[in-house]
Amino acid sequence: MTNSLRTLAALAGATCLIAAPVAAQNSFLDVGKQEPITILINSSPWYGGFEAVVDLYVDQTGNQVDIDATPYTGVLEKARNAVRAGESPYDILNIDSGWTIEFYRSDVLRPLDEVEPGYAMPAEVFTCGDSYFWNADADFRTADGGKLMAIPPNCNTHVLVYRSDLVAQPPQTYDALLEQCQAVQDRPRLYGFATRGERGNGIHYDFMPFLLSYGGAIVRDPRAGDYTVTINSPEALAALDRFIEIEKACAPDNVGAMGQGDVIQLMAAGNAAMVQTVIAAWGNYTDPTKSAVVDTVAAAPLPEGPAGRGVAIGNWHFAIPRNIPDDRAQASMAFFKWFLTKEAQTVYAEAGGIPVRADVLDELSAQPQYAWMAAYKTNLEAGTHPLGFAEGAAVEGVMGLKLNQALIGDLTPGQALNQAAREIEKIFADGGRKTGMLDPLPE
Repeated sequence: MTNSLRTLAALAGATCLIAAPVAAQNSFLDVGKQEPITILINSSPWYGGFEAVVDLYVDQTGNQVDIDATPYTGVLEKARNAVRAGESPYDILNIDSGWTIEFYRSDVLRPLDEVEPGYAMPAEVFTCGDSYFWNADADFRTADGGKLMAIPPNCNTHVLVYRSDLVAQPPQTYDALLEQCQAVQDRPRLYGFATRGERGNGIHYDFMPFLLSYGGAIVRDPRAGDYTVTINSPEALAALDRFIEIEKACAPDNVGAMGQGDVIQLMAAGNAAMVQTVIAAWGNYTDPTKSAVVDTVAAAPLPEGPAGRGVAIGNWHFAIPRNIPDDRAQASMAFFKWFLTKEAQTVYAEAGGIPVRADVLDELSAQPQYAWMAAYKTNLEAGTHPLGFAEGAAVEGVMGLKLNQALIGDLTPGQALNQAAREIEKIFADGGRKTGMLDPLPE
């Protein structure tokens, strides 16, 4: 289903086959009879797993769930319209990490302990860089003094995806990645490595592991209120130089226009030895109807740079709008509690979802078909949120343009980072932040 409302009133036969092994062995949380709920969600690569676990929830509880699965580009507009209406048509909103602060700041979501006093997520559930919390006094997403505003449907991070028939040992460093991708490739039949280079969120997010692993950062210490812009540091320049060098040496010539679907298809079609993609894309590589590398695809933790492993979390948030009746908010909370149980998360994983519990990852990763979970967990434990501040979307827009201009050669790396720094400093200054910037890099 895409961009339409689907009512789940009974367990579908196909889902029954997926869920049966777990459902037969485990008792699921009894949440009682609840009001029907409607969920707004993006139709992303992990949607099939979520739909399957919702089918199981309906079967286990008898409670009705409607899903509005919408293309990514339409989700934000629907969510904004929902919270501004007299009464939201949705009981659960799935909000991208970069959008959350807009909703947190405007007080249009219910903190979860207002729905159920004292509620806290199970200890086994990842907090994904604490982005589910909002500290209004600090104006920052942090569990320290913050309120729990949402729960995770996933904790998306990158992994290094590689072909085990071509790459015996995945590279441990970015230096090794450059060496190995050049050695194994046979362009244009086989490319050694690729990640997104398209303008916007794509190149910004896929550059973040390089930046973080080289010790770079966009801002000095926003958690402490220091918004000095540091994106034009020598460390950031070294990271961008290496990113461009690897992309130019091993990716297709049109890498500056390559989006997520292009990179996924490159690997799935057998035309890449290694790619960097989000873990949510994993099902595309193991589905025999979509992939030519089902038997050889593997996952590894991201390579390390001079400062270690750099991982940027790009997750989603299930939140409850404030403008719904209390009984529907309670029904949404019941679904949250059920969804985060070990039993439900195991079904979610078996159906192609990305589980958010450490114990589920640990147990399933021992099975060959879930070996990728070990790499995902390693990356997740090292993950951070580079854009935990209110100006994140505007900053990402600047970064997405300047990085792309550097990759395609319109700007030198030094020019791109200097221009980005000046524009980001202005964004913070206009917002009244304590800011500044480093001395310009040589251009």
